[in-house]
Amino acid sequence: MTQGVARAVARPVWNGMVMARYLSSSTAVFLAIIGFMVFWIGGGMLNREAPPEPQPVEIPVAHVAASLSEAERIVPRTALFGDVVPDQTSVLRARTGGIVEEVVTQGHEARKGEALARLSADDREAGVARAQAAVGSAERDYEAARQLRERGVTSEAELQSRFAQLESARAELRAAELELQNTRLTAPITGTVSRVIAETGTFVDAGGEVLEIVRNDPLIARIEVRQSEITAVRVGQQAGVVFQGGREATGRVRFIAPVATPETRTFRVEVEIPNPDGIPAGLSAQITLELEPQQAHRLSPALIRLDDAGRIGVFIVADDGRTLRFAPVEIVQARAEAIWVTGLPERARVVTIAQGALSDGQTVRVSETPEEYRGILGDAEAPVDPADPAAAADLLGAANAAEPGAGAAVR
Repeated sequence: MTQGVARAVARPVWNGMVMARYLSSSTAVFLAIIGFMVFWIGGGMLNREAPPEPQPVEIPVAHVAASLSEAERIVPRTALFGDVVPDQTSVLRARTGGIVEEVVTQGHEARKGEALARLSADDREAGVARAQAAVGSAERDYEAARQLRERGVTSEAELQSRFAQLESARAELRAAELELQNTRLTAPITGTVSRVIAETGTFVDAGGEVLEIVRNDPLIARIEVRQSEITAVRVGQQAGVVFQGGREATGRVRFIAPVATPETRTFRVEVEIPNPDGIPAGLSAQITLELEPQQAHRLSPALIRLDDAGRIGVFIVADDGRTLRFAPVEIVQARAEAIWVTGLPERARVVTIAQGALSDGQTVRVSETPEEYRGILGDAEAPVDPADPAAAADLLGAANAAEPGAGAAVR
């Protein structure tokens, strides 16, 4: 029993010693691994070379060509298209009903007051004859009553009655004569018969249309002028006219609408055009009006660019000589070879040639535009597109080679 108790007591002690020995071995292995890692990492960090310092990146400076542009005084012109209409159009209407017995032909050149058509007048002539007879009878009756009144044979009331009858007869005669006169249709204006509406033998009622007359000398061109330009237009102002087909003429403004057309916010303007050559109405025409003089820069259309906001403008060189600025402009005159713009300083260095896209505030190296390409400012047609990279490279290459420090860069 004593041995059993001893073995029972000794077994836990032995197990504890084995566990302690096992834990000591594990700890030693763990610590060895940790030490090795520290040694390996430390040795690697000590032996590794320091990384090289970052080198500055050289960014090439864009190269552009620019020329000095000075504003000049111009008289802008606006060219507007309009319709050409007759100066006057008159439709001749019958004042009384009847059959058309005579009428002039289409194209007849009429003078004001000339008889152009005649309606049947047989009954009207008879009516005039009857009215004339009635007036003659009333005049005799009145004269007899007057003589009797002078001798005191008749009363004053009788004399006044005869006078009233005479006046009534005269009024009926005038009405009959007017009815007869209305059978003759005369020209209300001088012009050309453009349409014959009622041919010979046609019956027309009172008020019915018989023919139409137009007056084409002068012609009238009707145009719509924008709000921004209407203040420069005045009555009597000269206007250039080019008719469809190429014929040219000179006219003058005769009317300016005092109120804008609500739908378009434009103003109707009429230009009177002398027409001794008989140009027909109904043509389209281009009307050119001079506007107020102003200072503007003459440039090539190829220089115009759009910014991110959709504004048109050009790039100019700032006062520091190396910073670009986008300058919004307004085109006040445009022709095939050049445009004139406002919005720039009186004197501005305008970028004429560049490689690639430009931006506002960009730093650039600026050269003068080669002499042979100065036409890009508007003196002549631009020889190249200044935004074409290949062409720009060719143009800038010579200037780049000729200038010292062509390869300059910023860091």
